[in-house]
Amino acid sequence: MATTSPTADATARERAKVDRHDALLREAARLFAARGFDGVSLEDLGSAVGVTGPAVYRHFASKRALLGAILVRASEDLLSGGQAVVSEPADPGAHLRALVGFHVTFALADADVIRVHDRDLPHLSDEDRHRVRRLQREYVELWIVVLGLLHPDRSPDELRVRAHAGFGLINSTPYSVRALAKAPRNAVVHDVLSAMTLAALRD
Repeated sequence: MATTSPTADATARERAKVDRHDALLREAARLFAARGFDGVSLEDLGSAVGVTGPAVYRHFASKRALLGAILVRASEDLLSGGQAVVSEPADPGAHLRALVGFHVTFALADADVIRVHDRDLPHLSDEDRHRVRRLQREYVELWIVVLGLLHPDRSPDELRVRAHAGFGLINSTPYSVRALAKAPRNAVVHDVLSAMTLAALRD
C-alpha cells in the first residue's frame, strides 16, 4: 500500500494553508464590499471559506488585520505592477498607455477591493494605514514621472491632480456598471475606460 512521506504531508498542509489564506482574503473583500467592515462577523468570514469563525485566527490576528492584509496587498500589487510597466523600454506615451491598461485591468478584477478601500480605510490600524498610504504615494509618483515627460511645461501639482482624476475615473466605473464589468462584456468597459482616461491625461 502506497504511503505519503512526512515531507509530502507537510507540503500538502502548507499548500492547503496558503489556499485557505488566499480564500479568506478574497471572500473577506467580497463581504466587506457588500456589507461594510462593521457588517461582517468572524463567523461570516469563516463560513465563507468552510471553517468556523475562530479558525480565522489561525491565519489573521483579527478582523482588522484581515482588512489590512487585503488593502496592503492590493497596494503592493499596484506598485509592483506599475514599476514593471515603467521598467520596460518605451517612450512616455507607450508607458502611459500601459499604465492605464494595467490600472483598468486591476479595477475590473478587484472592484470589491476598491469599494473596501473607499469605505473602510479608516478601520485600518495606524500601521497598516500608513503603509497603504506610503505604497499609494509611490504608485502615484510613477504616473507623475510619466506625465511629466509628456507635459514638461506643467507643474507637479497639476500632474498630481491629473493622475488622481484618472484614478477616479477608472476606479469609480467598474462597480457603477457591475454587470458590464464582468466577463465576457468587460472588454467593452476596459476599452472605453482606457480610451477616456488616455484622452483626459494626454490633453
